[in-house]
Amino acid sequence: MSSITLDAALADIDTVFDGCVSADETGCGYCHAPEETAYLRTPHVRVPVDVVRYYLFEVPDHFDDHAASMRRLLPPAARAMADGSLGSIGYGAHGLSRVDWRSWPAEQAAAIEAFLDAWWHHALTSPEPPYGIDDIFATCATVARTVVPFLDRWSRGPVADAHLAHCADVWLYDLLSDSSPFTWWYHDSEDAGVADLRSWLAGPGAVRLRAQGETDLATRAELLALPYDRRWADPYWDSAPATN
Repeated sequence: MSSITLDAALADIDTVFDGCVSADETGCGYCHAPEETAYLRTPHVRVPVDVVRYYLFEVPDHFDDHAASMRRLLPPAARAMADGSLGSIGYGAHGLSRVDWRSWPAEQAAAIEAFLDAWWHHALTSPEPPYGIDDIFATCATVARTVVPFLDRWSRGPVADAHLAHCADVWLYDLLSDSSPFTWWYHDSEDAGVADLRSWLAGPGAVRLRAQGETDLATRAELLALPYDRRWADPYWDSAPATN
């Protein structure tokens, strides 16, 4: 499946980052084959998806210029994220979450922001997106370093509502214990992101869950508004259904 908005965002990524390279990249001699590192130095050459996958989740100190390498990889990486050919996400920190892409030239930052928005919206309307919906949300949030736009733009409808119920069920396990549901958020913005998610889920999210008939999820979400001790002392737990 594709969408006009997502296709346009991908086309913009292709245009804006066309010709970007990490010109002096030597890579890690222990981990990177010379022919793989050469892709980072060479513009206008198709980067195989296995190389994209490998470098996209590599730690920054394995690059001479991590930010430049991410710019080089962005066109094929964005397409692989959108069509599922990346294989999987969520198993490591996404390279864009480790660079200050908002400080890049305005057209580059705008293209990334538009792609994240279009990718997220498209996933919400897809009954079976190529990756888990909670992994897509986590990737968008950690790259953007905020959950707010993705919560604000959570569309309504049977598919998006089902995705909300799934995510709520995943997130509540950690949030009710005052833990972060984001495994790979390595930035001081994580605390604000978790607080924003907790607040939204206890308020607008719970309202939507209850309207969907997800009464138990809604009740548990509403408990997030309580201090930790009161949350776990709530009478709800005396008759709570078993959860996995």
